[in-house]
Amino acid sequence: MRLYIIRHAEPDYENNTITPRGHREARALAKTLKEEGLTRLYSSPLGRALHTAQYTAKATGLKVKVENWTRELSELKMDPIPPWEPLIAWDLPGEIIRENGEYLTHETWYRLPHWKPRHFQAAVRRVNRKSDAFLNRHGYKRVGGRYEARLENRERIAVFCHGGFGLTWLSHLLAIPLPLMWAGFWMAPSSVSTVLFDMRSRKWAVPRCIGFCDVSHLRLAGLPVSPHGIKANFD
Repeated sequence: MRLYIIRHAEPDYENNTITPRGHREARALAKTLKEEGLTRLYSSPLGRALHTAQYTAKATGLKVKVENWTRELSELKMDPIPPWEPLIAWDLPGEIIRENGEYLTHETWYRLPHWKPRHFQAAVRRVNRKSDAFLNRHGYKRVGGRYEARLENRERIAVFCHGGFGLTWLSHLLAIPLPLMWAGFWMAPSSVSTVLFDMRSRKWAVPRCIGFCDVSHLRLAGLPVSPHGIKANFD
């Protein structure tokens, strides 16, 4: 199985949709995804994800099924940290995360003072739990850090979601410690990250990233990459 984790196109948060530029991004994305042989489309319930997905639905003839658990993790807001503005968890500057030279793990990430609120842990655990249930429905039962393949699955599944959620989900799938995922990676608007459920034996599958933050559809369409979500010196 191939899983395409897609961040929505450039957002218009105020109006719960995407910007005119975002619509152009979504059209270019649909043109590329049409050639991927997708078999299922899923989306977050939020407008910016749904309105991005609608172009691919039209191009492929597939219906979009809403998965509520893929909504953005907007509850992970932090108190202001001078000199930075109020931040959300995945925007905490990497210099703070790495300043002690000791990398937090899956088991200890929430010990960083800025991430200590209990609802932070609960939100991440919910993503992990819902991810396991979602993949179980598609024939992959999580056992420890690997997946027992109960069905032979050649599907190609696209999930239209969000930047913070996408990084959190990839952390769980790829066994990359969450602080390093949040501080070390960024998903551009309308970008595609592809995870192959790599089967070296008949029983077990392990998620393997074979493409991260692909924006080739924008290049082909002559569109620039939106810097939305990058806080400094993108140019």
